[in-house]
Amino acid sequence: MGITNKEINPSFGAEITKLPGGEYLNRCFSCGACSGICPVSQAIPAFDPRKMIHMIRMGLKDRLLKSDLLWFCSSCRSCVFVCPQDVRFADIMSALRELAFTEGIITEQDMLDKGKAAWVERDLCVSCLTCVRVCPWDIPKIDAQGVATIDIKDCRACGICVGECPAQAIKLNESEDEKLIAACGN
Repeated sequence: MGITNKEINPSFGAEITKLPGGEYLNRCFSCGACSGICPVSQAIPAFDPRKMIHMIRMGLKDRLLKSDLLWFCSSCRSCVFVCPQDVRFADIMSALRELAFTEGIITEQDMLDKGKAAWVERDLCVSCLTCVRVCPWDIPKIDAQGVATIDIKDCRACGICVGECPAQAIKLNESEDEKLIAACGN
């Protein structure tokens, strides 16, 4: 697929470097260490951190922010540890996601539909605190009514709370990347 002049936003890279998490973008010299270590790129070849950084530099804002690839990063931070320039690709992905929210390209409902965040069925929650205890990222919280809540923007969609909830009050749709991985296995 070719790139047209209409797709290019020359200020996109500068926009990313101004966001928290994107400030180290320009340190990248495209060595590919991030792509080589990324477990997601091993399972989903279309997800390539080096190519995504290249897309930012090319100014392909709409193409990148509207892509499902944006949501495949598991934020495992493997890329951060191998990067010789301390680019922090996982943080850049967080900045891109936040920008997609800010610009209305993605909504919280889209996140739920894509299987990128869990939610609590409030009428099923028994306030047992299991989700609060098992989440390695401290995402579930108990609100003033004593019911568990999950911040959709922070949720990593790992499914731990879903599997551990004794009341089956926490739900998570199957994600597109899970479907891709399943298709690769067949």
